[in-house]
Amino acid sequence: MATTESEQTAMAAGATSPAEVLEFAAERGVQMVDLKFVDLPGTWQHMTLPIGALDSGDFESGLGFDGSSIRGFQEIHESDMLLIPDSSSAFIDPYYTRPTLSLICSVADPVLGEPYARDPRFVAQKAERHLVSTGIADVAYFGPEAEFFVFDHIAYEQVGHRAFYEVDSGEGFWNTGSPVSAVPNLAYKLRQKEGYFPVPPADSLANLRSEMVATMESLGIRCEFHHHEVSSGGQGEIDMRFQPLLRMADQMMIYKYVVKNTARAAGKTATFMPKPIFEENGSGMHVHQSLWKDGDPLMYGAGGYAHLSDLAKHYIGGLLAHAPALLAFCAPTTNSYRRLVPGYEAPVNLVYSARNRSACVRVPMYHEAPKTKRIEFRSPDPTANPYLAFSALMMAGLDGIKRSLDPGEPLDADLYELPAATLAGIATVPSSLEASLDALEADSAFLLEGDVFTPGLIEAYVRYKREEEVDAIRMRPHPWEFALYHDA
Repeated sequence: MATTESEQTAMAAGATSPAEVLEFAAERGVQMVDLKFVDLPGTWQHMTLPIGALDSGDFESGLGFDGSSIRGFQEIHESDMLLIPDSSSAFIDPYYTRPTLSLICSVADPVLGEPYARDPRFVAQKAERHLVSTGIADVAYFGPEAEFFVFDHIAYEQVGHRAFYEVDSGEGFWNTGSPVSAVPNLAYKLRQKEGYFPVPPADSLANLRSEMVATMESLGIRCEFHHHEVSSGGQGEIDMRFQPLLRMADQMMIYKYVVKNTARAAGKTATFMPKPIFEENGSGMHVHQSLWKDGDPLMYGAGGYAHLSDLAKHYIGGLLAHAPALLAFCAPTTNSYRRLVPGYEAPVNLVYSARNRSACVRVPMYHEAPKTKRIEFRSPDPTANPYLAFSALMMAGLDGIKRSLDPGEPLDADLYELPAATLAGIATVPSSLEASLDALEADSAFLLEGDVFTPGLIEAYVRYKREEEVDAIRMRPHPWEFALYHDA
C-alpha cells in the first residue's frame, strides 16, 4: 500500500466543499482520482482520472461516461451519462499503489439535465427527503450487521457438459484429515457450526478482521464488534455504528470494498454470497432501524411490549405486511433462498419478537435506554444493494405508520417447538427469488410514495433479475440432479 495509516483518512467533518476536497488531495500528494458509483444490482463500478483533470466545477457539472454497459442502466442508443462526485464522500483509497482520491458519485442524465431515475443512490437521497416531508421523523438510522466468508480457495465452472464449484478454508472442519503438504495440518479446525466465538488459533482470521476494522476506521467508518461467525469455514462479521440512511448505504459499499481487498492482499478471497457451504450457516445482514425527530428517539414507549412505542409497532406492521415484496431488494439473489429455509433458525417467520431469532423482526433488548430502542429486520443478506434495500425498508415502515398497521401479537415461544397446526398458521417469507419478484410486482405502491422509487426503476430491476438470474439458474442442470435422476 502506497499510503501510510495516517493518510488513509476520510474528509474531516464539515470540510465538504469541492475546493476543500482538492486542498485535501493536494496536501496528501494525490495523483489519481477514482470515481465510484453503484449499478442497479448493487456492485461498485469505477473509472479513474489524473488529479489534474479534476476541477471544482466537475462536482456540479459532472463527468461523462457510457452507461449502456452498466447493469440495469441505459440502452445502447441512449448511453451518455454523467457522474456527479459527492465532495463529502472523499477518502484516500488504501488499495492503489499511487496516492488516489476516491469519490462516491451519483448519476445524472445529461439530456434531461436531472438525476438519473435508476441510480440507486438517488433513490436513497429521495428517501431521506421524503421522510422529512412526512413530518413523522427527520432521520432514519440504519445499522446493518453484514456477515461474510473468507476462503483460501474458490473455483467454479459451468459449461455445456460440466458444472462444479469448490470452496476451501484452512480452518474448515472438513480439513481435519488433510495430509501434510506444502502447508502442514496443525489441527485447530473449528467443529461444524461451532465458530461462535472461539479464540485464536481456532479463530484463524482475528488478525485479518482487525486489519479490516483498522482500515475502515481510518476511512471515517466507526466500527463496533468484530468476531468469527457460526460457520466453521471462515465466516466473520464486523459491525458498524449506526448512521443515517444514505451515509450507511455509502458505508456499506466501503465495507464490502475493504473486506474484499484486505482479504485479497492477504492471499485470501472474501465473499458476501449468502450460502456458499451446504449444511453450514449462511451469511445474513440483520438491519437495525430507528426513527428520530428533533434529536429525540421515536421507537421507545415505556411500559409496552419490549418498550416499543405505538409508532414502532406500526413500523413493524409495515415491515411484516410488505416483507414478501421487500425481499426482492433485501434477499435479491437465487442463492439468498438457500439460507432462508424453515427449520434451520433462519429468520423466515413473519412475526416479531423480543427474543426469538427465527422471527423476521426482532426487538433487541440489550439495553433499556430510549435512545437504544430499535427494531431489527433479520431476513436481508449482504448481496442486497444497500441504497435500494434500506430505502425500501424505511418506506415499508412509513407505510405502516401512515396506515396504523397492527403487527399482531409478538411470538416469543420457540417457533420450532410449536405444534404443527400452530406453526402452519404462521406466514413465512417467499421461498425463492422468483416469488419475491412476483410479490414486488403485486405490492409496490408503498415504494412509489414521494417518487422515491419509480415504476421504471422497479420494472428494470425485476426484468434484470428475471432474465439474468432467475432464468439463468432455471435453464442450467444442477449437479445434484444427477444424483437424483440419472438412473430414472
